[in-house]
Amino acid sequence: MLVLQEDEKMLAESAQELLASLAPVSQQRALRDNANSLGFEPDVWQQFIDMGWTAIPFAEDIGGLAFSYKGLTSIFEQIGRNLSASPLLSTIVLAGTAIDLFATQTQREHHLPLLLAGEQRYAFALEEAPYHNVRAIETYCQENADTLVLNGSKQMVIDAIHADAFIVVAKSELGFRLIWVPSDTSGVTVTKLAMIDSRNYACVEFDNVTLARSTHILSEVALTVDQIESIVDVARACLCAELLGMSEALFSQTVDYLKTRVQFDVPIGSFQALQHRAAWLFTELELARSCVLHAAVCLDEFKQGVISAAKLAREVSLAMYKVSVMADKVSTEAIQLHGGIGVTDELDLGLYLKRIRVAQALFGDRDFHVSRYAQAIIS
Repeated sequence: MLVLQEDEKMLAESAQELLASLAPVSQQRALRDNANSLGFEPDVWQQFIDMGWTAIPFAEDIGGLAFSYKGLTSIFEQIGRNLSASPLLSTIVLAGTAIDLFATQTQREHHLPLLLAGEQRYAFALEEAPYHNVRAIETYCQENADTLVLNGSKQMVIDAIHADAFIVVAKSELGFRLIWVPSDTSGVTVTKLAMIDSRNYACVEFDNVTLARSTHILSEVALTVDQIESIVDVARACLCAELLGMSEALFSQTVDYLKTRVQFDVPIGSFQALQHRAAWLFTELELARSCVLHAAVCLDEFKQGVISAAKLAREVSLAMYKVSVMADKVSTEAIQLHGGIGVTDELDLGLYLKRIRVAQALFGDRDFHVSRYAQAIIS
């Protein structure tokens, strides 16, 4: 169903209250102004853990709550509304999903409780080029009898600074591998990458990193491109929800401005042309919301084995494309309708705009997703 159930509504409401008080937009502004290398407040992250948010999508056998992805995406929507920075996407959604889907049971039981309890933070090292393309991965894993040797470079690794370990996607003679690499391993170099949204990103290089094969490869069999993409699709659905939340905040701020900004002795919101533009944005927001909810439903169905990875890929790409286009329209109109003040640092509009632009490009831009959706339709 494309509506939140009662328990999911309660989760969304609690997230709205907590993030508005604990991690509002002003905190993101402070993190930016102070050039915080971690990119988030540890106390806020601990609150996420205490609230059980890190355990939402995982099974009870490893300490999870076995809750719905609709619930998780509703949290990301509130994260977007408040620009609340945390390693929830990198450690739980990306690294956690990779381990949950493809690691052995012994590896799941070892790694996931550490992530859920906040005792460890893992970063998912995937991208190697400006545009998302798993097939172009060059990071190579030489598999020997007892060891493996890793060489390559990863770009745009989210929350890589001060991460305890990396889940690295590398290719080998057998196919793609997920490799657990502690950040203090010899041959690992982490270089901070500055982005316009002032979050924690880095380039990570692996130079003849030698590891024990039995404990550092996180699956018994090699993976395919589609299996790697299924990990990323979970993150994409969460990013869709975050983009929706940011767009909702911008729309709300813009409508409030139209009601209070006076020109020619009347609020500019009384001008019919501006009312039409606001109505158009509202329609786009609601259409995008339906796509986000549907993507979240598909995540739950995929985990239950009801739909295939191909079906999930199609619906997530549809949502990502629709939300990206909508976020462009809302952010552009927000700047234009505010006028000159909309491009100053006095307002929070710029903070939202910068985060939106980065989120739109993570794991494939709109061109990637419209192409992926079209290929899924005709195949």
